[in-house]
Amino acid sequence: MANYVYAGAAPVVSSGGRSGATAGGLFRIDPATSACAALAGGLPADVEVRAVVVVPGDPRTVYAGTQAGLYVSRDAGDTWTSLGLPGDDKVVWSILLHPKDPRTIYVGTQGTTVHRSRDGGATWRELDIPEPAGMVRMAFACRVIRLAIDPGSPDTLYAAFEVGGLSRSLDGGDTWEGCNSSLLEFTKEPRLRSRIVSDTETEGMMDSHALAVSPKHPGTVYLANRMGLFRSDDRAGRFGEVGIGRFSPLTYARDVVVSPHDPDTLYAALSVAAISDEGSLYRSRDFGASWTRFDSGVAMESTLMTIAPSAAHPARVYCATRRGQVFGTEDGGASWREFRLPPTAQGVYAVATA
Repeated sequence: MANYVYAGAAPVVSSGGRSGATAGGLFRIDPATSACAALAGGLPADVEVRAVVVVPGDPRTVYAGTQAGLYVSRDAGDTWTSLGLPGDDKVVWSILLHPKDPRTIYVGTQGTTVHRSRDGGATWRELDIPEPAGMVRMAFACRVIRLAIDPGSPDTLYAAFEVGGLSRSLDGGDTWEGCNSSLLEFTKEPRLRSRIVSDTETEGMMDSHALAVSPKHPGTVYLANRMGLFRSDDRAGRFGEVGIGRFSPLTYARDVVVSPHDPDTLYAALSVAAISDEGSLYRSRDFGASWTRFDSGVAMESTLMTIAPSAAHPARVYCATRRGQVFGTEDGGASWREFRLPPTAQGVYAVATA
């Protein structure tokens, strides 16, 4: 069985709300041969993919979030089946698999909407998440950009909104509450204010991108947003600034991930802005106390968007930039390889690996 890497792309929407001249797609890379295949069997026409997940322990099963809902492949991407979601035209932005119950799936879509299935996607319940205080009106619709679960307390869920901060549930998603109070307090500091297209300088702190929770540190949540990395030790009650600028000249944080093999190891995707000409991958081996550059000898030509450490192979980590570069190491960072997606794939949002 090949150790495939999957990358998902969607048309880029500018801050003004208009799509650029880019295309979507779902691509499968075989690192052994460098072959890159565009996947289509059963997927929507002109597919747009913003989330991809390979099931741990079952590398032939892959989920893809599209502009028309959630799809699953049982044959490593050769063919796909729609799992459906309540309503029509559900744009999927995030997928979360329950760490102890593989039949429980959470899917984040446009707006503040999360869907939950407890039977492997056969049926769904739409969870009601009230709009959190601090939600910012942008030229594009809000979306549930990332979902996270506390492995030590799997009824504790977090939903990150672009652009609206985050909310949490302590009962498996039945009820939710906003967690933006301490994040909004940061905007009293001029250096943590940012406004691009809204009417408020709290925009940057509400511009959430990713969440990470470690099984060794229950209750601790890492948040990646436009202004950097932030950490809470009380289930997103209050956040403190990590101060990633002490270690990296780039501080726009697009992704943060816990290693599946070492609960004290974190990876962070750091860049200049949402659309830029530079990116970097950093690693912390002491749960965020210190960070060092992890990618070596590579030239990232755009914003680093997403990181995927392998659940099966400890030395295997892949990442992808917005404009279609996929980088990977098979030896724990000692060496790196680059794979390029087709030139039209200029809006990469997701990467996943077996």
